[in-house]
Amino acid sequence: MNARTYFVYILASPSRVLYVGVTNGLERRVYEHREKQVSGFTSRYNVTRLVHFEEFDRIEDAIAREKQLKKWNRAKKVRLIETANPLWKDLSED
Repeated sequence: MNARTYFVYILASPSRVLYVGVTNGLERRVYEHREKQVSGFTSRYNVTRLVHFEEFDRIEDAIAREKQLKKWNRAKKVRLIETANPLWKDLSED
C-alpha cells in the first residue's frame, strides 16, 4: 500500500508570473525553487511564492491534474488561486 502524498502546486513571482508543478515533497520542492536550485523558468523569472496547492493520494491523479491546470489559460488559473487565496499570500510561510 502506498501511503505517500502527492501535490500539484502553483508558484508565482512578485509580478505574478505563474508556474504549475507536481511533487511528492511540497516543502522541499518550494525550498528548491526559492533557493534557485531548479534551473530554468522558475529561477529565471523569480517564481518562488507558493500560492496554491492540492493534495492527492495517487501520483496518477496528481499528474492528470497538473496536465489539466497547465492547459488552462491564465485567467482561469488566477480565478483558482483567488478562490482560496485572494491576497496571493505565500502559503509556504505558514
